[in-house]
Amino acid sequence: MIPAVQELQAAFQARGYVADDALATALRLVVGLGKPLLLEGPAGVGKTEAAKTLADVLGTRLIRLQCYEGLDAQSALYEWNYARQLLHLRAAELRGEAAGDDDLYGETFLMPRPLLQAIREPRSAVLLIDEIDRADDAFEAFLLELLAEWQITVPELGTLAAVSRPHVILTSNRSRELSDALRRRCLYHWTEYPSRAQELHIVLSRLPGINETLARQVTDAVHALRALPLGKTPGVAETLDWASALVSLHADHLDAESLHATLGAVLKLREDQLLAAPTLQGVAAKAQARG
Repeated sequence: MIPAVQELQAAFQARGYVADDALATALRLVVGLGKPLLLEGPAGVGKTEAAKTLADVLGTRLIRLQCYEGLDAQSALYEWNYARQLLHLRAAELRGEAAGDDDLYGETFLMPRPLLQAIREPRSAVLLIDEIDRADDAFEAFLLELLAEWQITVPELGTLAAVSRPHVILTSNRSRELSDALRRRCLYHWTEYPSRAQELHIVLSRLPGINETLARQVTDAVHALRALPLGKTPGVAETLDWASALVSLHADHLDAESLHATLGAVLKLREDQLLAAPTLQGVAAKAQARG
């Protein structure tokens, strides 16, 4: 059963993820149409978490390929268990037997990597291709071929067709422009920072024991920080980390002392901390006045 958009939103919300109508619709189409979805947006807005939550909602496996500069096709597909092959060779020598390629390059020694794992799953998995913008053009071209054919060629084994088509979600922080060909093949959704009300709801959902006044003050402070020209703007993950740090210190409101003690949970650059100091002093004073 493919969940309706409203059912998907409710299931996400039950897991502490607030998905707006546009995102819920895009995820519904990933499942219904079998098309990949490209999620773009700033770092820390919940793109990766959306894929994880979708897998949980569907009750299927999440398979993640973390992209990086220099990632090649074979690293994403499979590798051979060379240590096991060597042991097999030595055992064959002790028996006085010769080990041929057919013995060494079979399923026994094949170590599937994320892309091969995804197409060999008996039930459609959620395949998360994370930060595709960090990979190079050559890998992107290879990925296009895979998304078109849904089969992989292993020279020693031949062509391996997909047992099931995974639900594919690609994420990008837009550190470089992706090709038009990849964009044409995917559905697209721009993920923005949540509104103040949405982020407050996320904090209250993910940290059910938090004092509501503290949750509101942390949310207000993060939104004030995002208005500054920071080197690393805090995302939702930093909001939750900051709120968690304050809860662990038994804080029930945000004041100058607790703010200073936990600042490293939300601002990860010294230059940003110095730049934000006047704003945060104002936030603390305002919170204290209201408290």
